[in-house]
Amino acid sequence: MIWGIFKRDMCHATRNVIAVIVSMGLVVVPALYAWFNIAASWDPYGNTKALKVAVANNDKGYKSDLIPVRVNVGETIISTLHANDQLDWQFVKSDKAIDGVKSGEYYAAIVIPKGFSADMMTLFSPDIKHAQLKYYLNEKINPIAPHITDQGATTVVNTIDKTFAKTIAQVGLDLASSILHYSQSPQMAEYMRNLNGNLTTTADTLSGASQQVTSYSQLLGSANDIVDSTGKLLASATKAGKQAQNALKQGKSGATSLTSAGANVTSSVNTALDQVSGAFDQVAAKVNKAFDAIGKGSDTAASQLATLSEQISSGESLYDTYITSLNHMRESVEQLPDSDSAKQALLEAIDREITLLEAAKGDSQKLAQQLKDASTQVTQDTAAAERSRKEILNRITSAKQSISNVRDDYATNVKPKIDALASTVSTLISQTDSMITQLSGTADGLDDVTGDVGTNVTSIRSTLGAIAKKLDSSAATVKELITKLETGGNAGDGNSDGGDGDNDADSGESDELRALATANASTLSTLISAPVALHRVSVYPIANYGSAMAPFYTILSIWVGAIILCAMLKVTISDREKAHVLGLGDTLPRIAGPSGPGNASRWGLRLDHEYFGRYAIFALLALLQGTLVCLGDTYFLGVQANHALQFLAVGWLAALVFSNIVYTLTVSFGDIGKAVAVVLLVMQVAGSGGTFPIETLPKFFQMLYPFLPFPHAIDAMHAAMAGSYGNEYLLDMVYLALFLIPSLLLGLVLRKPVIRLNNWVSRNLESTKVM
Repeated sequence: MIWGIFKRDMCHATRNVIAVIVSMGLVVVPALYAWFNIAASWDPYGNTKALKVAVANNDKGYKSDLIPVRVNVGETIISTLHANDQLDWQFVKSDKAIDGVKSGEYYAAIVIPKGFSADMMTLFSPDIKHAQLKYYLNEKINPIAPHITDQGATTVVNTIDKTFAKTIAQVGLDLASSILHYSQSPQMAEYMRNLNGNLTTTADTLSGASQQVTSYSQLLGSANDIVDSTGKLLASATKAGKQAQNALKQGKSGATSLTSAGANVTSSVNTALDQVSGAFDQVAAKVNKAFDAIGKGSDTAASQLATLSEQISSGESLYDTYITSLNHMRESVEQLPDSDSAKQALLEAIDREITLLEAAKGDSQKLAQQLKDASTQVTQDTAAAERSRKEILNRITSAKQSISNVRDDYATNVKPKIDALASTVSTLISQTDSMITQLSGTADGLDDVTGDVGTNVTSIRSTLGAIAKKLDSSAATVKELITKLETGGNAGDGNSDGGDGDNDADSGESDELRALATANASTLSTLISAPVALHRVSVYPIANYGSAMAPFYTILSIWVGAIILCAMLKVTISDREKAHVLGLGDTLPRIAGPSGPGNASRWGLRLDHEYFGRYAIFALLALLQGTLVCLGDTYFLGVQANHALQFLAVGWLAALVFSNIVYTLTVSFGDIGKAVAVVLLVMQVAGSGGTFPIETLPKFFQMLYPFLPFPHAIDAMHAAMAGSYGNEYLLDMVYLALFLIPSLLLGLVLRKPVIRLNNWVSRNLESTKVM
């Protein structure tokens, strides 16, 4: 029965040319619907070159001391957009740009304000101001155009950000490169050598001055020891009162010599201190004169420094005189009785004083030699002497002040007490008996005198010690600076010996800085302006936007094709066709009753025979529709299909399922069923997830999504095009096929009670004479 109905339907559909043309149209129209939409959306963002976007630049630029180049971000934007073909950029004045957006001539406009570059450079000031572009957009022209022009505006903003960062980075790298190149030049190397030499000379001079001050302090210490020894001697004399007569008799000649020696020492000390003070005055004057002569000629300065060296050498006779006086005093002390306990201490103090004076004499000889060497260096490098001038004069002034303090203190405290000692010794010689009686009081008075002298000498030595420490500290600082300069120079030359970890680290940092500064500044600034690049890894890649939209439009066209079939073909079988299938002639017997579904069942033509018999031609045309649209997608438009047979199978299954659903609705509910099919179409267009992700749709569509056939058909077609994850393709095909169950249930089982309802609705609609 089913085959008989199908065979007669095929004969009727091919009976004449018009029927054949209509049948072909039913197959082709859905394919055209899909192809036009797919072709139109093939590359929508690649065809935006005709969209006009105006750009107006009012930027006045910016320049400051911090950034020694003129920065005009607006000009950079304009030059960049000239090379950009993403949109049809129109470079006009700001007034025309705004008016063009309002009139619809331009889809959008970007206006760069006057202070744009200046606002961007506030990044380096405490008052940061956010730079802003003015973006005008006409949103009524087209719903999609604003989104496309927004992408163009985003491109402009990204260009500005990268340009700004690149400009700042390039200025900094160029400055670093210039400094590094200059530091490696021969001129800088010569400067560094001269600086090291001058610093070395300065350090040696500071060390020599410190040694000389230390020697003066030791000399005063020896004098203090003499005073202390004298006090001990007097105390010893007091304790030995009972033996004083014999001691004085035995030491009368020695006391006389001691008195003479004390007077000579006093005279020698005064002379020596005066000459030393005068010598320092002469040294200061000659040093100033030598430095003043540098500007006139280094030869004059050298001659003066040589003269100064000779003067210091001639001062050695002062030390000889003082040493001779101390030797005379020592001879006098040796004449004292051996039983005197202060004798040995006084001799040791005198010997220590002589040793210190000889050491001071040696230091003076070294200082003379250093000045002689300095006179030679002046002719070679005047810059070193000039830079050391202030420090040398300060040291001379300090030393002169110290010697003046020693001389004044000697004249005020030491000399009167030595004279008093000489007078006391003379009185002792002339009045031996009374001297013994008053020895204790005299010893006490002299003890006070020696105590005052010791206190003053100690204070002077403390001052000299502090000066010596400062000189040593300055010398150590200069030597440390020399070491750092030499280390830095070796690291910069790449010749570091790697003696320790710090040198290796410094060398590594220098090499990294050199590599950074000598690299291409433009390349590095570009990297700094955009340090992060997006590396896109496509999973199941789709060739283009048209291929991505092909499943949606293909499935949609197959559903539209099913609706067209039900709109153009009859879903019910007439009594005449039933009679011919049953072989009863042109009409059914009257006992069949009114025309309608199932009225020929008593002769063997059941309701299910009518359902499948008429659906057969619907299924055939639907398969042809699905085949044509899928083959056209693949071979005519070139839609991506990694698995072509699977792609075609989805089209066949969708055609059968969709045509059966629409056919069942129509055969069950008539024209109302067709309306329901259209409503289902609209719902699935919005809720299938074919365009926007289902997660972005309202909650209603998200809940309805799994119960619609479109999503499963589209997902199966996507899997056939780009690849399937596990059993994804097969599961979607099964889910799609399951929609046949409710459709067949309605068409075969629930149809009988629905027929009466449908007949009643049809009679009421026909009674309106309009519907």
